Amino acid sequence: MANYLIFGGTFDPVHNGHLRMAISASLSLNADIIFVPSKSPRWKAPTADVNHRLKMLKLAMKDTASGSQISDFEINSKAEINYSIDTVKYFLKKYPNDNLFFLIGADQVNQFPKWKDAEEIAALTQVVFVSRPEYDIDESIVKTYKMRDLKFNGSGDISSSSFREMKSLDVPANVLKYIEDNRLYFIGEIAKYIPSARLDHSIQVANLAYKIAKVNKLPNPEKYYFTGILHDIGKTYSGDSKDAIEFMKEHYPEWIHLPKFSYHQFIGEYLAKEKFGITDKDMLEAIKYHCTGNKNMSDLAMVVYASDKIEPTRGFDSRFLINSCLKNYKQGFIDTLIDNKKYLLAHNKDITNELTDACFEMYIK
Repeated sequence: MANYLIFGGTFDPVHNGHLRMAISASLSLNADIIFVPSKSPRWKAPTADVNHRLKMLKLAMKDTASGSQISDFEINSKAEINYSIDTVKYFLKKYPNDNLFFLIGADQVNQFPKWKDAEEIAALTQVVFVSRPEYDIDESIVKTYKMRDLKFNGSGDISSSSFREMKSLDVPANVLKYIEDNRLYFIGEIAKYIPSARLDHSIQVANLAYKIAKVNKLPNPEKYYFTGILHDIGKTYSGDSKDAIEFMKEHYPEWIHLPKFSYHQFIGEYLAKEKFGITDKDMLEAIKYHCTGNKNMSDLAMVVYASDKIEPTRGFDSRFLINSCLKNYKQGFIDTLIDNKKYLLAHNKDITNELTDACFEMYIK
């Protein structure tokens, strides 16, 4: 007699928390995992198309325990809404002589009585969950439906919305690459502001900044990724366009005297705040000065500034500068500043403005 663990969800996108919880539950119950992505869930409207969600789940499963599988039962269903009771009955028919466990999130325990045919689900399977500190579980519901708390740590935050809202980057690396390549979630929103080639550059900056932060053991490395991906959204306005000038007059009149190439950094800060809901001061400051630099730059600002200048598709051999940043991000930032100053002067670029002057004065004397 085999044990099967049914784990349904929108997986929008699949999150490392999903995988940690499923694998831990599988080991605890000695059960093979059956992931069941939903095409049309009752309680929420998925952001990504079901085919994208299925492909991301397949990518994520490359790193999951052996014996796991994906069922397309709900995807192929003709039903207008996917109900869990139908899924449970399908697997009971498929595995009539085996044990079925039904894994739900801690956030769904108190909502379970509202599920269609909740009593029947609980009678046909063993409903299991993993309690989490942020959820106050109603023990009467646990008792009524004979649920089982698997009681292990490390499931982590499994909210896919935290990724979609640019608060967490806890998704498998190959899933993140898929999201980038297919312009899903916030990547797709950013694509509305800048052309594809510029977005490709921003993705390179984001990944390099994230890598530099992780290797240097800087706190909250995901902030480095999200700042990098957003840093050029002000490029929707060309520096010398009438719209850019009018924008600067309205929102940043104190900086309108700066060279027009710098306008997009200020516009980018504004869009990050107003259109993408970014409130983190360090992130906004890093976007605001990623082009010119400034004095007293934060760790985040230094890394994003350097990543913008040296990401590997920039068209020159930047390996020395990348390695310098990976070894010590502060020294790498200074090396990048020196190299950038030499390049600008060699190409007769006007670098005389109070922000760049202040940056050079503070960091390279």
